Amino acid sequence: MNNTIKVGMADANVCKPPDMITTLGLGSCVGIVLYDPVKKIAGLVHVMLPDSTKIMNNSNKYKFADTGIDTLIQDMINIGAIRKNLVSKIAGGAQMFSFSNNLEMMRIGERNVEATKDKLKQLGIPILAEDTGANYGRTIEFYTETGLLHIKSVGKELKIL
Repeated sequence: MNNTIKVGMADANVCKPPDMITTLGLGSCVGIVLYDPVKKIAGLVHVMLPDSTKIMNNSNKYKFADTGIDTLIQDMINIGAIRKNLVSKIAGGAQMFSFSNNLEMMRIGERNVEATKDKLKQLGIPILAEDTGANYGRTIEFYTETGLLHIKSVGKELKIL
């Protein structure tokens, strides 16, 4: 019997087989799945903003791409994942609203994706697959047994990465 481990906004969680981990409603937020394919341990963080250093109240480490990924890695190691085995899959980072002026501030989705990729590169964690950008929301489900990421979007076919 497998459990569904839910991750809220600005939150993270970890799981082992046979469990599945999911987060709903990724708009401009990015869902980052880290996975140890040897131990089959998965972690998922739902980040809202790219950079904790630009915000005064940044006590929630999971809210930001820079601190959320580091914290998730530690959470995974705590349940047996091996740091050097980690790979990632990412989804989200949509531009949910169109603005007449392309203010830097409004490009949150794009900036979240950039910050996520920069952080993973800095940590030497390869990105095996991604479904980012565009202008629609996503719900993601990651299956620890198979290492597959299912991406569901309203009016779109199921994507499996």
